Amino acid sequence: MTDSKYFTTTKKGEIFELKAELNSDKKEKKKEAVKKVIASMTVGKDVSALFPDVVNCMQTDNLELKKLVYLYLMNYAKSQPDMAIMAVNTFVKDCEDPNPLIRALAVRTMGCIRVDKITEYLCEPLRKCLKDEDPYVRKTAAVCVAKLHDINAQLVEDQGFLDTLKDLISDSNPMVVANAVAALSEIAESHPSSNLLDLNPQSINKLLTALNECTEWGQIFILDCLANYMPKDDREAQRLSHANSAVVLSAVKVLMKFMEMLSKDLDYYATLLKKLAPPLVTLLSAEPELQYVALRNINLIVQKRPEILKHEMKVFFVKYNDPIYVKLEKLDIMIRLASQANIAQVLAELKEYATEVDVDFVRKAVRAIGRCAIKVEQSAERCVSTLLDLIQTKVNYVVQEAIVVIKDIFRKYPNKYESVIATLCENLDSLDEPEARAAMIWIVGEYAERIDNADELLESFLEGFHDESTQVQLQLLTAIVKLFLKKPTETQELVQQVLSLATQDSDNPDLRDRGYIYWRLLSTDPVAAKEVVLAEKPLISEETDLIEPTLLDELICYIGTLASVYHKPPNAFVEGGRGVVQKSLPPRTASSESTESPETAPAGAPAGDQPDVIPAQGDLLGDLLNLDLGPPVSGPPLAASSVQMGAVDLLGGGLDSLIGDSNFGASSASVAAAPAPAPARLGAPISSGLSDLFDLTSGVGTLSGSYVAPKAVWLPALKAKGLEISGTFTRQVGSISMDLQLTNKALQVMTDFAIQFNRNSFGLAPAAPLQVHAPLSPNQTVEISLPLNTVGSVMKMEPLNNLQVAVKNNIDVFYFSTLYPLHVLFVEDGKMDRQMFLATWKDIPNENEAQFQIRDCPLNTEAASNKLQSSNIFTVAKRNVEGQDMLYQSLKLTNGIWVLAELRIQPGNPSFTLSLKCRAPEVSQHVYQAYETILKN
Repeated sequence: MTDSKYFTTTKKGEIFELKAELNSDKKEKKKEAVKKVIASMTVGKDVSALFPDVVNCMQTDNLELKKLVYLYLMNYAKSQPDMAIMAVNTFVKDCEDPNPLIRALAVRTMGCIRVDKITEYLCEPLRKCLKDEDPYVRKTAAVCVAKLHDINAQLVEDQGFLDTLKDLISDSNPMVVANAVAALSEIAESHPSSNLLDLNPQSINKLLTALNECTEWGQIFILDCLANYMPKDDREAQRLSHANSAVVLSAVKVLMKFMEMLSKDLDYYATLLKKLAPPLVTLLSAEPELQYVALRNINLIVQKRPEILKHEMKVFFVKYNDPIYVKLEKLDIMIRLASQANIAQVLAELKEYATEVDVDFVRKAVRAIGRCAIKVEQSAERCVSTLLDLIQTKVNYVVQEAIVVIKDIFRKYPNKYESVIATLCENLDSLDEPEARAAMIWIVGEYAERIDNADELLESFLEGFHDESTQVQLQLLTAIVKLFLKKPTETQELVQQVLSLATQDSDNPDLRDRGYIYWRLLSTDPVAAKEVVLAEKPLISEETDLIEPTLLDELICYIGTLASVYHKPPNAFVEGGRGVVQKSLPPRTASSESTESPETAPAGAPAGDQPDVIPAQGDLLGDLLNLDLGPPVSGPPLAASSVQMGAVDLLGGGLDSLIGDSNFGASSASVAAAPAPAPARLGAPISSGLSDLFDLTSGVGTLSGSYVAPKAVWLPALKAKGLEISGTFTRQVGSISMDLQLTNKALQVMTDFAIQFNRNSFGLAPAAPLQVHAPLSPNQTVEISLPLNTVGSVMKMEPLNNLQVAVKNNIDVFYFSTLYPLHVLFVEDGKMDRQMFLATWKDIPNENEAQFQIRDCPLNTEAASNKLQSSNIFTVAKRNVEGQDMLYQSLKLTNGIWVLAELRIQPGNPSFTLSLKCRAPEVSQHVYQAYETILKN
């Protein structure tokens, strides 16, 4: 009779019967009772009342009974911690049992009982088992350490178990090594800062030796560990690459990682490429589910290194009995591997696929033909004729997909294949899918001058305008405006009709906005409208669906895991993200790749240290969407007046407009006699000639230039479709600049850059357009210095030095925020005379005084004064009081606000005391931060 009998009882009073059976003297009866208890537990019945009786059954030599009791213990120990302590003695005894299976069972169960009270009792048995003579016990104990670490990390460290685990990496048994590596890896993941797996060439060799002899899972643990190792040079990488490829995907991950460090010129590199192909191809002979996982991983590998499988196109040809998910994935890889050498073969296959019965597959096959045309120029003509043949079949969904891809071919090869338009127009009535209708409308609008009845065709779409999807409505609006600009006399009524439908009868804001923009353009400046609407379009890129290089590099590190199947990093789908550490490929060797690793941040500016200044949606979009983001203006930089965005009082009250201080005007009389600022040289270049360098007569401070922070990443490539922006702010010779570094990490050329700032606390605005003189090619970096002025519109920000920026290029408009250091706003004529300083200090209310500590600053008084003066913080007077040096200092912001300071320095003490007085106390915190930044750098 099978064990199913244990699950069929539904008697009442069962607990009492089981209790009696558990206490029976007969071993068989006792075993049957425990089985019944486990069965009840499995189906969800509460049998915790039997805890003491079940624990009594632990005292047995029968291995099966012991396993069942331990199973019960693991389940109920958490709810009955006081009772679980009763079992401790038995554990300790079982850990010294002559039978290694019982010793291992005891130590495994100990690790699964997650009760704090009893963990300390288990340390001694665990220590013995880690040094047990039997490898089966040692390998079980290794995993137990990781479980114990999860319950009580401090206890594991204090007891020295981590060192014992590290010793087990040198164990003679490969399974012990594999489990030790698995345990250390798991502990290291939950504590990324700890350097537990400190691998070196000697320990790597031991792991490689163990790799050949352990089980498949053991091999995966070791290979994953190897993949986390960073070789010191490519010689070491070559030796590592001899990892056994029994567990294919883990081995491939290791090799892909270390190939980054090998030069492509090496013969060894070519040998590796040849060795990688066969195991990947072998995976495709497995069952469909495994094939799919393999194909998703191969998709990543082909994007990173297409040369690995470039000769293996035939294995990706679809079989008639492949499931749809495998077919679609194979199609994707076929396109990625398509080249001039194999395009004829690929097209013949795709044409076959387009006559299949599976609709989704046929659609993808037709799209694939279009992608081939865009990718391999020599095949474009053949692809177009293939698509025309498919259109002649008159199969509705085939025709619609063909029209969508022909639109893309027109974009890629303008003025080459327009002769097919007549054939496309014949199929106009059969189009019922939004994407196909939108594509056809685009073609009619774009080539209206070649189609005699273009107005009639578009008018036929207009009849059911409100029933169309948004995509079709937007396309129809643009197409009719294009038609009007090409044939104004014949289509005036048509354009008025569509503009009226879009602006007055539509609820869709996108459609309404586009309608109003066209309406205003056409009514105010038809010439400008023509330039905007009929502008030359950039060619579309070859591969629009490639994963961004930065994300691809991260996913390569996760080959063989769920991340490589989802094509998403783990933190995108692992909730809580405990222990998810972002991985990246090692930096490429100079000889193998010319570009920097996408993960390399500028020195001194880790992305993680960036201030988190995410403005509210209302703040950012409300203002930035109104900004003029036109293409760069050619010619000389604009004069200050031409970019003025709002009047600002440069002489007087300063931040009074921001903080609404009603007392400010009344109490500023005594400051009125302060020296008036010289007109700022707005938009001046970094160096205005020798006259500036030697003009030291005006009482201006030394011109060594203020402190410049290292560039930090302001806009990561992942958030800006491949555009990475790093930058910093500088002030030199009275001019403020934003020094930018633009890097193109996308797959297409970037052009038409423009920049605009939102309103901000000090009126910062670009003094000239953003000049990127040449198109920014993929993997190219350009450095630009953008002159700034302070005559922009003013609005108080939170925090005060927050700057919201919009950058536009041919791809999109991107928004980011950054904090500018306040010292770039300290002007050169910020030195007060002594009497004025004293009068102003007394005049500012005491409640406006703020005091700060600047710690760990080893400078003496003279050095501190000189350093501050180079950033336009001027020492007005200096005196010594009771052994303390007192520096009285003044500075002035670009909007005329004065800040007075007293800096107390005790010789030999690295802590300075800073007192600040200002009529706008909000500024004090940021001035203190400027002091700290200047003095410590």
